[in-house]
Amino acid sequence: MDKAALLYYAVQASYFAAAVLFILGIKRMSSPVTARSGIQWAGIGMLVATVATFLHGKVLTQNEHMMTNLLLMVLGIGISSAFAWISGKKVAMTDMPQMVALYNGMGGGSAAAIGASALIGAATHPEHHSLTAAQTTLAVIGALIGSISFTGSLIAFAKLQGWMDKTFRFAGQQAVNGLFFLSAVGLGAALVFQLDTTVIIAFFAVSLLFGVLMTLPIGGADMPVVISLYNAFTGLAVAFEGYVQGNVALIIAGTVVGAAGTLLTRLMAKAMNRSISNVLFSNFGSSGGPATEIAGSMKPIEAGDAASLLYMAEKVIIVPGYGMAVAQAQHKIWELSQQLIKRDKTVKFAIHPVAGRMPGHMNVLLAEAGVPYDLIADMEDINPEFGTCDVAIVIGANDVVNPVAKTDKSSPIYGMPILDVINARQVIVIKRGKGAGFAGIENALFYADNCRMLYADGQEAANRLIAELKGIDSGGGH
Repeated sequence: MDKAALLYYAVQASYFAAAVLFILGIKRMSSPVTARSGIQWAGIGMLVATVATFLHGKVLTQNEHMMTNLLLMVLGIGISSAFAWISGKKVAMTDMPQMVALYNGMGGGSAAAIGASALIGAATHPEHHSLTAAQTTLAVIGALIGSISFTGSLIAFAKLQGWMDKTFRFAGQQAVNGLFFLSAVGLGAALVFQLDTTVIIAFFAVSLLFGVLMTLPIGGADMPVVISLYNAFTGLAVAFEGYVQGNVALIIAGTVVGAAGTLLTRLMAKAMNRSISNVLFSNFGSSGGPATEIAGSMKPIEAGDAASLLYMAEKVIIVPGYGMAVAQAQHKIWELSQQLIKRDKTVKFAIHPVAGRMPGHMNVLLAEAGVPYDLIADMEDINPEFGTCDVAIVIGANDVVNPVAKTDKSSPIYGMPILDVINARQVIVIKRGKGAGFAGIENALFYADNCRMLYADGQEAANRLIAELKGIDSGGGH
């Protein structure tokens, strides 16, 4: 066996090994216990695939521009790695959803760029860059999906960062969006039959613009669904372009990411009581009409009285939300929980699937604070326990605990599964002010007879509760 053949099999074996590491890595990411090692495994797989790509390009292909291409690859990897390292170190946990949206968009944009390179090369130099009908079709599909994911993720990033309004709607928006989508599909179909540079440019312009238009009407409450959806888009785009490039690692990795993203999107949509078609083609978070006015008033509570309720309680359930992330209060909340556990209280954390701004946002924050995994429960498991809960503490959560989702058909969130916090004997809501949640809806829980509002920053409230609990022990508190 000559050297070229040996290297060929070595490269293919490396791609296979990388694909296995990707699959195992994603599998391990499904559990908080093994998520860290899963990320490491997938990272090693990416390193193996990258090295194999360099070997493939340098030794197995006869391209007069190969040295220039290799230099560009090294330069691109160097710049992007430095940017990722610095931003990853500096980004706050509250900004993690924005970072996920941005990086996901980069993946979609990269897939679209691969498609653009293949299509333009085949159109301008067919003698060197010919594509089969199947390759052209998949290049077009991958480029369309990747373009939508790229610009859509950038708009999601801007919304999460607060650079633009949460929603943007105009008359006839769905018709306009449908027209742009059909135009992109039509231009893509034309490219399958005849490659033309002008049509390629028009195709990408329309596809990128459709990604913007598709994301503009997204409401803040649906952002976890959208991030998951674009993650699936990026994976599928990578898989299609992997076929065009003949790269096994891209095909397998993209397919796995696309499948995982699709399943996650279905779970997110179910948690929001939305169908996939509703997520794709409807105005996200649109209201069916004015919500019923909530009677009563919010009843404040002082930290000392709240600590007394906790001191007398036997079972406490804590419901974290985005407000906890903003206050960076996860460590103090865990410290408060430890104080309760020391006093023989049963403490659990209740997580709604779409709490925060991205899937798993609250799990990441609690893991960072060191909360044991066996104290964290999903919505389906914890909901039956609220009826036996003495005190439920809601910190920063709003829409995911709003009982109007079950009672008010005119509410935009009607039908959305929620955490049944209102069934607890006493509810303490830690909140900085009286404003509505990210979806802009008043929360009926806050007006309930068994609910009291502790107005304070999350860290401040936790510190005061800890101090009051210690004061009760020493005989100086309530």
